[in-house]
Amino acid sequence: MEYVQTLLSAFVPNSDLLIVAGAALGSLLLVYGLASAATAGNPAADRLAASDRRRQARIDQGILKPISADPKGLMKTFVPTNEKERNNLQRKLNQAGQGGPNSLLRFSLKRILLALLLPCLFLALVGASREFPQYLPQAVVERFAGLSKMGVFKHLAFLIGAGYFGPLYALNAKVSARKQRFTEGFPNALDLLQISVEAGLGFDAAMTRVGNELTRVSPDIAYEFLAVQHEVQAGRSRAAALSDMADRIGLDFVHSFVNVVRQSMQFGTSMTDALNVYSEELRNYRELAAQEKANKLPVKMSGVLASLMLPALLLIVLGPVVIRYANYFAAN
Repeated sequence: MEYVQTLLSAFVPNSDLLIVAGAALGSLLLVYGLASAATAGNPAADRLAASDRRRQARIDQGILKPISADPKGLMKTFVPTNEKERNNLQRKLNQAGQGGPNSLLRFSLKRILLALLLPCLFLALVGASREFPQYLPQAVVERFAGLSKMGVFKHLAFLIGAGYFGPLYALNAKVSARKQRFTEGFPNALDLLQISVEAGLGFDAAMTRVGNELTRVSPDIAYEFLAVQHEVQAGRSRAAALSDMADRIGLDFVHSFVNVVRQSMQFGTSMTDALNVYSEELRNYRELAAQEKANKLPVKMSGVLASLMLPALLLIVLGPVVIRYANYFAAN
């Protein structure tokens, strides 16, 4: 019995150790409770966020709209993993008229292939210019054969940057050019749409008619109008199709036009009156934009005129004085 008590006393800690362990455990529980209380979210907000996610998931699974899924497997190497960057890039592709289910992957692969292919071609030209100069043009040999290591490194860095960022620059240029074409042609398309609705056609029939009429004059607007009607005929809601059209175009007045049409259909107001009011506002907007450019023109021209005329004026005014003093000092 004494042996058992001795063995138990060896394993049972003393009172000081129990106090220290209890204090440590209590401190740990206190820190965990404070951290949980600080990071705990609002239950109502969490339920609303979950409801929004479920609603967006139902919208994403709509007809004729590709689902944007996170990259998996090998595609993580090529496609941006950040959802915000991926959505911005996909939006630019849609606004440039290059949208599609795999457009983001194709564009990312194009950037990476160009960033790898251009330096490889450059290194091949440098090696061939040094090893086999007789098979290449003399201008190519003179350009690449005498490059130093630092020169080769600079060219490689430039080609890698051009191959990777060049497609993105070209994409931005395409987006800007397409937006400019919409800015110039959309008011005329809206006028045709207004005339068609006033003639007795329904909104869908009017959009189809205007899209067919603008096929050769404004193919971008015709494509968007006809795409909306194809989606509506396939069973998609008109509001969702129009909203996607506004997102693909990416201009504020197109979003306003979509909102006008949706509100007119939702509240049952006259589509003709709504288009009349909005077309007048759009014409005023176009006139104000033209006036803004005209008002900026004198400021832009002043810099050009100053840079071109000021040296000539200084030469005319100060030239004879400089020549006279030069002759005076040369004679003396």
